[in-house]
Amino acid sequence: MYKNKATTGRNNISGTNIKRLRKSLPIKTSQRALASQCQLLGLDLDKNAIQRIESGDRFITDIELKVFATYFGVSADELLSMHISENDMDDPNPEIPE
Repeated sequence: MYKNKATTGRNNISGTNIKRLRKSLPIKTSQRALASQCQLLGLDLDKNAIQRIESGDRFITDIELKVFATYFGVSADELLSMHISENDMDDPNPEIPE
């Protein structure tokens, strides 16, 4: 039977990258602030949705992925990259392999 989850058991593979990018912004950005910025870009998300995305509890639509990529100035492919592990989330400046 097909399971619609990443190998890690998460409902998305970009949430950890979204969290890493949010935390690496030069101005401290809370989940609530990110949700507000997404709303300005036309995406109706609240703080709880951001938290669930970052923790992998919520699926992400292609429209949402595009808005996150635009906001962070990265490609959707970068958000979908799976080379960042949960352990890297503890490090505020993780080493990302080329």
